[in-house]
Order: sequence, then structure tokens, then C-alpha cells
Amino acid sequence: MENVTVGTGAISFDDVVAVARGGAPVVLSDDALAAIDKARAVIEDLAASPTPHYGVSTGFGALATRHIAPELRAQLQRSLVRSHAAGSGPEVEREVVRGLMLLRLSTLATGRTGVRRETAELLAALLTHGITPVVHEYGSLGCSGDLAPLAHCALALMGEGPVRNAAGELTDAATALAAAGLAPVELHEKEGLALINGTDGMLGMLVLAINDLTELLKIADISAAMSVEGQLGTDRVFAPELQAIRPHPGQAASAANLTALLRDSGVVASHRGPDCNRVQDAYSLRCSPQVHGGVRDTVAHAASVAARELASAVDNPVVLADEGRVESNGNFHGAPVAYVLDFLAIVTADLASISERRTDRFLDKARNHGLPPFLADDPGVDSGLMIAQYTQAAIVSELKRLANPASVDSIPSSAMQEDHVSMGWSSARKLRKAVDGLTRVLAIELMTAARALNLRAPLTPSPATGAVVDLLREAGVGGPGTDRFLAPEIETAYQLVADRSVTAAVANVIGELA
Repeated sequence: MENVTVGTGAISFDDVVAVARGGAPVVLSDDALAAIDKARAVIEDLAASPTPHYGVSTGFGALATRHIAPELRAQLQRSLVRSHAAGSGPEVEREVVRGLMLLRLSTLATGRTGVRRETAELLAALLTHGITPVVHEYGSLGCSGDLAPLAHCALALMGEGPVRNAAGELTDAATALAAAGLAPVELHEKEGLALINGTDGMLGMLVLAINDLTELLKIADISAAMSVEGQLGTDRVFAPELQAIRPHPGQAASAANLTALLRDSGVVASHRGPDCNRVQDAYSLRCSPQVHGGVRDTVAHAASVAARELASAVDNPVVLADEGRVESNGNFHGAPVAYVLDFLAIVTADLASISERRTDRFLDKARNHGLPPFLADDPGVDSGLMIAQYTQAAIVSELKRLANPASVDSIPSSAMQEDHVSMGWSSARKLRKAVDGLTRVLAIELMTAARALNLRAPLTPSPATGAVVDLLREAGVGGPGTDRFLAPEIETAYQLVADRSVTAAVANVIGELA
């Protein structure tokens, strides 16, 4: 697997995904090591000074007024990390921990934090060897950085605390380091603070969510196209000249996808022309580009915020190496990231909501234009996809609750020194649940629309949507017929969405969607 090189500049979205999800090894560039050395020299000069400097020779937070003697500073760093590794609750996913470790390393590589090169190199080595500290669900207020999650990672650099090795087995840090031929570090002045003071957890989860939502927006266009087709809707409303008079870029992209997906559809062609009495389709069909496009534009805005954050050096205090000084700042506040995380949870819920509405129309005999109730084989004896829609509805209801913003909350901490916090970690955690829920909702719409298209035979779907129907059938998601155990089929459809098989099937026919 190709190395990801961390330098002094911004790390890319693709690199974050490659390390977090793909397990890519990590190396520091020569310019990063030079910047780290230059900043460290500043810290060592300040450490030798009789004048107290915050984060170098003082306590932290509300205890910053105490000057720490040189012989106690190693203990100070150990105590900081141990006391801040105070998370609780379920274990956080491996990809999230790897993402936050990489992003902390990226900030260290800017030469703004003052750590020693051996500390940064050990963090890179943990990523390369697949050693993942155990981080817990609760512990971050999203201000002064994701303190507790990052402290659990810093603890591992000291050879302490639980970790998982590359095989996913639970062990202790000292054992895992030794097995990889690595030695723990003793943290020096400023290093403990530099390792825990960043927005890396919430930012990593934002990048992963943007990666997922970018894919799911294509799935939403695919499922919407299948629903329009299966419900005998029109494709005329997706014409580019209609989108041009309301020039939102996301709307235009979604409408173009729908047009491409429905091209050469035998079903659509069967009711196109002067004899068609369908003047307007329901909003959930006709307005798909407007809703999907609004989500697309929101994701694009979130990506611009994430890109700026990826180019940032978030620490407090920060080293200004060229000036030979260290300055306190508030860049660790997670508000910019927290806001867009909450914004994405809102549009995720609405994207799922319109998908569920399209699905429900298939099941109602009064609205599905000649299909059997609930797409059942023998309605009354068979329930068809009735309860699959219940599952969708339950998920959508949960997504609406998850859309309630966490960033509007704040609980003062640290004896009122940290009196306003972002709750960005909480925003990120609930967005992850929302993205998973959306994946499941879209999978059920695909299942439902595929069954409807089978029931429209001998009319044929478009080549693109037909490829999705074929993919589902080949994977074991059955078509029309008597009732059967549905949960495994829903899970299969979910996996086909999540592993990008659905978009790949479409791309093989009409090329990549926008």
C-alpha cells in the first residue's frame, strides 16, 4: 500500500480517507521534520527562561497561574495526558481514531506546536503499524480541542493504556509498541498539550461524512430515477433549460444525473406523448433535483470549511518559530466545524425523508398507478414490502431527532475558564449515525423501485436502472413473489450501497455520475 506523506501543507481529503479507512502507512516529509525541529528549538529556549510561558512552564487551563519548576515538567506532561484520558462509554470506531491521529500529526508537522521529532515520528509509526488506541464515545466538549479522545491517543505514545493491534486484538500499549519494535516516548515541555489540543476528531469525522454523502447523493439520484420510472413519472421536469432559470449548481447536477439515468427507458417512453394525462408528478418525484441539489450545495459548503480546517495548525499556545515566541489563541474552538456537522445532519435527514416518501407511493394502491398494494404477490395473504417501509419510517424519524443541532448547546467547564464550548464532537458522532441511517433508507427505496420495475414488465427500464435491478437480483435481493424473510435482503441492499457496487454498476453503463 502506498505511503501517505504528511508535510507542512494541508493534507488532502483522499489522504485522510486512505489512512483512516484504507490503513495506509504514514511518513513525515523532510520539510515537516525541519519545521518540527525549528519549533522545538523555540520551546527549549523558552523552557530555559526564568519567565513563565503558558504550556511550557506553567499549569493548564484554570491552573495556568502556577509556574512549574524544570524538574517537575516531565511529570506535568504525564499528568496532563493521564488526567485528560478520561473518556467513557462505547469504543469509537477504528477509522475515526486513525483519522484523528493523522490530523493531529498533520498539525504537528506544520512546526507550530513545538513537539520533538521523535514524538511526531512515533505517532506516524503507530498509524503505519496499525496500532489504534482505544477511544471512548464521551469526553469531548469540542473546545480546547477533542481533549479526552486525543489524550487516549497520547497515552499510547507513552506506552500506557489499551490499544488494538493491526489484527484488531485488544492489548496494552506497551505490548503493542514492543511487538512493532517501537519504544514509548517520555514527553517533554509542551508536548502533552500539543498532542491533545485540536479539533482533529470532529474534523476527521466531517471528512469521512463528506466522503460518504458525496457517494450517497449519487445513490439518491439513482433511487429517485428508479422511482420516477416505476411510478410512471415524467422526465421532462429535469430538462436543463428548467434548471437554468434557478441556477443552483447542485440542482443542475442532480437533474442532469436523473436525465442520464432515465435515458432510453422503455417505461418512460410508454407514456410519453399527447395521450399522457399525467400533468404533474408528486413533489417527491418532481422536486428531487431541488432537494438533492440543496443537499449537494450544503455538502460543498461543508467541504470548503473542512478544507480550511485541514490547512490549519490548531494548538494553544502556538509556536511562531520565525519570531521565536509562543502565543495563546482561541483556534482550538470547534465552532466552524460543529456548525457544518449539524448542517449536514439536517440535510441528511431531509434526503432520507424524500426517499421514504417516494417509497411509500409505491405501496399505496391509490397512488402507484396500477401496481398491486404493497407490491405484494397476493395482497391480504402477502404483505409485500409493507414493513420495509416501516423500517424506513423508523429510521427517518430517528434522523429527524439527530438533526437537532448539538452546536447550540454549551456547558461551562474548567472552573469557568472554558465557559463556552462547541460540542462539535457530539455533532460529529450523531452525523455518523445519520449517514448510516440514510444509507439504509436509500437501500430500501432501491429494493422497492426494483420490484416495481419488474412488475412493469414487459416494459423495460433504462439501461442504467436496469443494471441496478440486475445487480440486486444477482446479489440475492429477490424480485416479486410470495412473502419471504426480508431482513437479509435489506442488509444485502445496504451493503451494495455502502460498498459502492450500485454506483459502479451504473457507471459501467453510462459513466460516472456527477
